[in-house]
Amino acid sequence: MADIEIVYGVHAVESLLTHCPELVLEVWADKQRDDMRLTQVLDVVEQHQIALQYMERNRLTKNVGSDRHQGIAARCRPAVALHDADLDALLDNLSEPPLLLILDGVQDPHNLGACLRTADAAGVHAVIAPKDRAVGLNSTVRKVASGATETMPFISVTNLARTLRNLKDRGIWLIGTAGEAEQSLYQADLSGPVAIVMGAEEKGLRRLTRETCDALVTLPMAGSVSSLNVSVATGVCLYEALRQRRS
Repeated sequence: MADIEIVYGVHAVESLLTHCPELVLEVWADKQRDDMRLTQVLDVVEQHQIALQYMERNRLTKNVGSDRHQGIAARCRPAVALHDADLDALLDNLSEPPLLLILDGVQDPHNLGACLRTADAAGVHAVIAPKDRAVGLNSTVRKVASGATETMPFISVTNLARTLRNLKDRGIWLIGTAGEAEQSLYQADLSGPVAIVMGAEEKGLRRLTRETCDALVTLPMAGSVSSLNVSVATGVCLYEALRQRRS
């Protein structure tokens, strides 16, 4: 059933139950696991009167397709995807300068999940990614994000270059990351309306994306490695923006 998703992991299922219980059709639990943390989540399941099925761990692993479920999973309807119009509405209703994260073609679900989790922690207002040639929200992303997929607006756009131009028209400064940039991240002003633009794994920013950015910055590298994982680099950039915005 293509219209049904499996969300697994204690934090991911708990966040889904807290923010979008109407999407949950059924919850599966490991009948051998009996601890307070899981019991707390199952109490919420019962409060919402959601169907609950206990099963052997091996069967749960088979149903989920992963052994990293932490003893709980949920069958649910997918959340309604957010698109360009939703981004406009979100920006129109902000009462502070926007802080956005733009991911130009990230394809690893673990990286996307980590980026969403960090974006939520750093106070990002929305994460934007192209619809094509990029990973979307799936079970792995939800598990890694540890609940951030339910709280962080993830906006999938059909034409990233057009979206970037629209953001510039709104006065949002586009700061792209590139290893060859002359300016350091710590020299950039990230305190106002800004979008941090991160490139894909290994390939970096696409040419048109790079050309559309208002400025390019690099992260200082003091060791022997030449670059950072995109989710790690995202965390560095977002927390520098958070530091400046709170100064």
